[in-house]
Order: sequence, then C-alpha cells, then structure tokens
Amino acid sequence: MSKPTLLILAAGMGSRYGGIKQLDQFGPNGETIIDYSLYDAIRAGFGKVVFIIREELREDFEKTFGPKLTGKIEYDYAIQGFQSYVPESLGNIERAKPWGTGHAMLCAWEQTETPFAVINADDFYGAEAYKTMADFLSNNSDESVHAMVGYQVKNTLSENGTVSRGVCEKDDEGYLTSVIERTKILRNEAGQIEFLDNGEPEPLGENTPVSMNFWGFMPSAFTKTKEYFEAYAKENYDAPKAEFYIPTIMSKMMGEGVGKCKVFDTSSDWFGVTYPDDKPDVQASIQKLVNDGAYPLKLWE
Repeated sequence: MSKPTLLILAAGMGSRYGGIKQLDQFGPNGETIIDYSLYDAIRAGFGKVVFIIREELREDFEKTFGPKLTGKIEYDYAIQGFQSYVPESLGNIERAKPWGTGHAMLCAWEQTETPFAVINADDFYGAEAYKTMADFLSNNSDESVHAMVGYQVKNTLSENGTVSRGVCEKDDEGYLTSVIERTKILRNEAGQIEFLDNGEPEPLGENTPVSMNFWGFMPSAFTKTKEYFEAYAKENYDAPKAEFYIPTIMSKMMGEGVGKCKVFDTSSDWFGVTYPDDKPDVQASIQKLVNDGAYPLKLWE
C-alpha cells in the first residue's frame, strides 16, 4: 500500500501575526514549526509532502525546505490562487485574502494521489498525532471513512487573544456528528472557557474536543470538495473575505450520507502562533521538548 501524503496549509496572510509566520524561526537552530511537522511526518511513515502556498512564497519555501527534504521524502508545491477552481462563468474574482482552508486543500488535488492528511503550517501537533493519522490512512480501505485528530479545547488556547476552533461532537462509536467553527474562544477572567460568536458569551467544557485542522481524507473527498466549493464560490463571489473551511466539507459529506469521520482523541498539548506575543511561548515549548529528548538539537543533521 502506498504511503500517505501530507498537505501543509501555508498560503495564509498572517494578518494578526504581522508577518509570514510559516517561515518564522522558533527552534534552537532557527527551525520553523513546519520543520518539526515534517520531521514527525517522515518518522510516522508519510511518503510525500505538498506545500500549499501563494505563488510569491515559492522561492522562499524552496530555499528553506528543499535542501532538508531532498533524499528524505518526496515533496511538491500547490499554488492557492484566487481563481483556482472558481467557475469560469464568474469571471475574474477580486479578493482581500485566500478562499480558505477547504479551497486550499482542493488546490492540491493534482499533486495528491494517495490518502492524505491536512495540517496548518503554524501549528505544532506532536509526534503522536502524525503516527495515529499515518496508521489510519495506510490501513483504511473504506473510501467513505475519513478522520481527524481532536484536541481538548483547554490545551489549545492563547493567552494573547481569542482563537478560532472547530468545536466537535461525536457519537458513541467515535464518529464525528457535528463540527461548528467558533471564531472567538477565550478563557474569561473567572477562568472559564467560553466563545463569543453571537455577542453573548456561551460556555465550553474544558475537555470539549476541537479540530485544529489535522484532518485525514481518502482521495474520493476531492470530487465532493470541488462540487461544494464551486457552489460556495457562486454564492460568495462578491464577498471578498468569505472563507470555505475544511469542516464545511466534512459536515456536508456527513449530511449527504457520503462520508463519515473517525475522531482520534489526544490529550497532547497543541501550540501555535496566532499573535506576535505567542512566539516566546512557542520557542519555550520547543526548547523544552528538545531538552527532554523528544527532538534532536539540530533537527536535520
């Protein structure tokens, strides 16, 4: 059986971070968060990586990651353009930002021939998540069954502002029943977790599973993603900030009865960068993992 492919969502604008956080340095020898994702993916058994980027980032990505990956894993690039997979009848679309994570995944269709996982470029997921997902993708033979790694919301917050998370519910067999994107989650002054999407705060339990955009799909998902995105683009062609999310894809497949999603729970700490003030915390977390022996001091030697 062929090894799974890892898609890395790296076309974001970094508006809240104030720069290209995908290439910012966090490790003790200038490693990016992506470096640790690649390291974990290779040792978990992934056979290919596809960087989903904006065209203007390609040269920087090639310089940063090409020398590290050559001879270790196959790699390629997919370009997320504003016109990619947009129906021709809509003409030239003007946008303020990329179409979102679901569209980014769709843009890697031509580069992806095997079951695949999707991750964010600026999130650290931990070695366990990659091993769990690689094992699932390598052994699953049902084209209608997909997967995600669910993190406890308490392990995914930022001390520097609100965060967006896909809040999940699942059935007794561990399959996802719903995922709703919540865009303003925080821990309030009383120490309770809540979200503010609708103006009034609503509580979230500490261990509520949330999606951190670590998804696993069978190749059949691309056909439905194209169908859903084309409909979304037609409905939102004049909304320059509208985004088509991966949870939307999964929710629609479940609603139509053409897809199921196995949720793999993890109690691992997630960390990532949303705001500039997150950087010191991420650097300290990586340094601790290096000190504990989870990663070598020099990752690629």
